[in-house]
Amino acid sequence: MRRALRILFSTLFVLFSFGIYFTNRIMYMRRKKDQFILNREKETGWFNPEQFEALPKREVLISSPFGYTIKAQLVEPHDTNRYIIIAHGVTENKINSIKYMNIFLNRGFNTLIYDHRRHGESGGKTTSYGHYEKFDLKAVVDWLKNEKGQNIFLGIHGESMGAATLLLYAGMLEDGADFYIADCPFSDFKEQLAYRLKKELKVRGDIFLPLADLFLKFRDKYSISEVSPISVIEKVKHPVLFIHSQKDDFILPSMTEELFEHKKGPKMLFMAENGSHAQSLRENREDYEKAIDEFLENYVLLSKQSVVTR
Repeated sequence: MRRALRILFSTLFVLFSFGIYFTNRIMYMRRKKDQFILNREKETGWFNPEQFEALPKREVLISSPFGYTIKAQLVEPHDTNRYIIIAHGVTENKINSIKYMNIFLNRGFNTLIYDHRRHGESGGKTTSYGHYEKFDLKAVVDWLKNEKGQNIFLGIHGESMGAATLLLYAGMLEDGADFYIADCPFSDFKEQLAYRLKKELKVRGDIFLPLADLFLKFRDKYSISEVSPISVIEKVKHPVLFIHSQKDDFILPSMTEELFEHKKGPKMLFMAENGSHAQSLRENREDYEKAIDEFLENYVLLSKQSVVTR
């Protein structure tokens, strides 16, 4: 009897420890230091501080529906109603978005870059891989439309978690932009976690994910299954450009291919030849920009209304 109790308590302790450990890794994934990101972007030539400081811009503080402040920069060098919001990936911050911002500045768009919850200078205690982030994105979109007018011509670009976030926003909350660019999103968070568990810890997701989900529901009030762009992608009516590196082994390119297949209406797929996860622009700059130009020209169909000046 005592032996059976010891085995029971030992098993419960192991399960409890795993539940806490795994949900800690999800909720409090280690972020890159802001100074590291700044130095990296400067050293690789994607961020020029002098050029950035010379741009007409202002700091923006946006209220999250969850009670904290979202820190953003609104960059407006052009007299136009074209705007694009850029959402960075997990562990990054809005400095990482500047390389994408410059693409659209060069194409006549004004831009808004911002820090996700628990990243950069924004508030928030946990990371939820798009679940809570999609509501923050809606707050950012609403703020921009209230500030600049409901008829602005709006795009949203996202990288990795930012890409999943914009798809969840468009499919679950409101298809509130005129076009979307999803760079290396996951199609389903549960499948992504199962893949990472097998690859990193050599354990089966079907055994441990139900336990992790139970702990996550208790600790952060949402389910892993709720973070699933593939379950809502058919609701997105506006054009989507899907981008992924063929060599990405962190989020598999098959996830983007699956999203592309299920998206109805206007869509385009660009599979970059080179680069690891979230490196499609860095390793394929000319082709990346060419894909954006083709997408804007052939799928977004910029109208005269999109270039009306203020």
